[in-house]
Amino acid sequence: MVRRIPKHLVRKGMFVESVECTASEFSGRRFLIQSDETVRAILATSATYALINTQRSTIDIDADATLAAEERKQTQESVARSASALRDSFAAVRSGDLRVEMLGPVADEISDRIDAAPDVFLKVTRLKSKDEGTYVHSLAVSALMMRLARLLDYDDATVRELGVAGLLHDVGKLMVPNAILNKAGQLGAAEKNLVRGHPEIGYRLLKDLGTLSPLTLDITRFHHEVLDGSGYPLGLKAEQLSQEIRLSTVCDVFEALTSARPYKRAWTTRDALNWMFDRGHLFDKKLVLRLGSIFE
Repeated sequence: MVRRIPKHLVRKGMFVESVECTASEFSGRRFLIQSDETVRAILATSATYALINTQRSTIDIDADATLAAEERKQTQESVARSASALRDSFAAVRSGDLRVEMLGPVADEISDRIDAAPDVFLKVTRLKSKDEGTYVHSLAVSALMMRLARLLDYDDATVRELGVAGLLHDVGKLMVPNAILNKAGQLGAAEKNLVRGHPEIGYRLLKDLGTLSPLTLDITRFHHEVLDGSGYPLGLKAEQLSQEIRLSTVCDVFEALTSARPYKRAWTTRDALNWMFDRGHLFDKKLVLRLGSIFE
């Protein structure tokens, strides 16, 4: 696995795929750091991050307490900032005053964090309180969508558009009372129908703004549709679901399964991926496999 780490955490024994600066500053690519001089040369560059291959390194990067603590701290701070910005954006949707361009930097920030350390990012986002559940869930889904889209060779502009769509996909939950969203027991029929209405509500809220892309609107409306037509709100079938919608569904379900909710425990990554893969009538198996490769 390749991890993106702050350059000040570079150590001897790490295998460097690249340093994020121009070749004129530092030309080394795909090499093992064997001296303090090389470490100092990397620190002297204008780069902020370096890409490290954990499998080809001769030290156990995951066991480096300093690195782990730094990554967790940076991720916690990033998630807190992003959740606050997303909360403001959801409120702006309600008032009809969303500035879509403000969401791009939020997508970029969480994309950087999941690229740096996918496992750390998901561990942090899984620790959500009831009050921030919808916002942090949306951050995590957005980050997963962008990471998966890059693995599928989407261009940068589309990756960012998917990131914004992931941030907004659950905006319809603004209209669902928190008492229902956070209910520990089984939902009644009326409560269940209210929750199931959130994709259509979110779609209408965003469509009325007139500034969102068709892709964002589709993902907001259809992220609960599944391949066999048993999803909602329209019961669309496989041939009616684009790869982008399928991608959003896979990421949304995975994040929900691996997070603790008032009514369920958190599943392990492996259990969630296996459960989804075994239900090929619901989820695109190829996308489930590619999603799993993020955590290898």
